[in-house]
Amino acid sequence: MRWRNQSQITEFLLLGLTSDPKEQIRIFVSFLAMYLVNVAGNSVIIAAIRRDFRLHTPMYFFLSNLSLVDICFTTVIVPRMLANMVTQRKTILFAHCLTQMYFFVAFGITDSFLLAAMAIDRYVAICKPLHYTTTMNPWRCLLLVIASWVVSHLHSLMHTILMARLSFCGPNVIHHFFCDVQPLLTLSCSDTSVNELLGFTEVSFVIMSPFIFIIVSYVYIARAILRVPSGKGRYKVFSTCGSHLTVVTLFYGTIISVYIRPSSTYSVTKDRVVTVIYTVVTPMLNPFIYSLRNNNMKQALRNLIRRAGYHNP
Repeated sequence: MRWRNQSQITEFLLLGLTSDPKEQIRIFVSFLAMYLVNVAGNSVIIAAIRRDFRLHTPMYFFLSNLSLVDICFTTVIVPRMLANMVTQRKTILFAHCLTQMYFFVAFGITDSFLLAAMAIDRYVAICKPLHYTTTMNPWRCLLLVIASWVVSHLHSLMHTILMARLSFCGPNVIHHFFCDVQPLLTLSCSDTSVNELLGFTEVSFVIMSPFIFIIVSYVYIARAILRVPSGKGRYKVFSTCGSHLTVVTLFYGTIISVYIRPSSTYSVTKDRVVTVIYTVVTPMLNPFIYSLRNNNMKQALRNLIRRAGYHNP
């Protein structure tokens, strides 16, 4: 009976960020530009790391995976949103909505775990330098990445299955620009207490566990840095962590404000603005954050551009 009730609604209406035609043009151009910069920038980072053997280290292995996830993360949302704005067709089938939600959650959690893996890498490199090559060996790094992908997809699958079991027999208007968990839960005419309980506990686990790993890692890193006698030496050590700390602050600062709280405090306008930051802006900025403050990466990018110039005289 529940499945029949759910089938009453076969599609949802995504309202997007605005209904003003003039604003839509500005938003379309802005999001298209940010998406292209994201794809181009992260693709260049991946290519530079792959081609430069000096960057075949754990830190850059994690960074290349993070760049790939950032491309996928934004691709799940932005192309669909841009197509809806061009065609003025805002409807999305229920199955397509669940699919978008599945991949959005999966890639978002993978991002979180990869940032934690990068923090562990920095901890071992700074606090246990003599054991770095044995601790962060290629096989262990590969296992960390595989675990990040597997756990995130299993968690997302759990969310999707529970969402598919709910009934949607009332309004079908989603006050968002993509299918996220909280907006869908507010439309359900079923009891969502299990979804909310699982969502709060599981999201707290998959977001806060990596975040705690990062915090603990940087506590030990800070203690190690403070033991360096010279100010120049402390700056040199800390500079290897600056880019990662910036990305962590942007990512967790926005994502925690949206998901680590009860659904009763859900705010459409506030959450849409914050969601734009961690789904579109942060993935676009990551290549600049990691390349502008990293001499090895800047040199690898110069070599990549030089090779491209040789092949295209």
